[in-house]
Amino acid sequence: MSLGRLPEHEQHILDEIERSLRRDRRLNRLLRAGRTRRGPDPKRFAARVARCAPRGRTVALLVVVSVALMVTGLVTGAPWAIWAFATVWPVAVFLGFRLLSRWSGDAGPGGPPDGR
Repeated sequence: MSLGRLPEHEQHILDEIERSLRRDRRLNRLLRAGRTRRGPDPKRFAARVARCAPRGRTVALLVVVSVALMVTGLVTGAPWAIWAFATVWPVAVFLGFRLLSRWSGDAGPGGPPDGR
């Protein structure tokens, strides 16, 4: 691959492509807005998890489903039941801790919401 100047016909083609891209209003709007995402954003994910406020019914349902999957996995030894339990149980535990934390009034690392 050469680092020199492009041949005249290739430079002409490149100039035409650039002109057509400059005329594309939607592309210009997207580039100006800076909304081109390249993948998941860990900061957004962490903020979303931190805002998680589960309901008691949701946690109870997940615990019941987890127990049912655990019993099914123990009785039958079915790999699908064991993997499903391994997927649902950590979510149920995490949401349960979030619910208990909210019920206890702890606002997290900053302390209680009333400033005491």
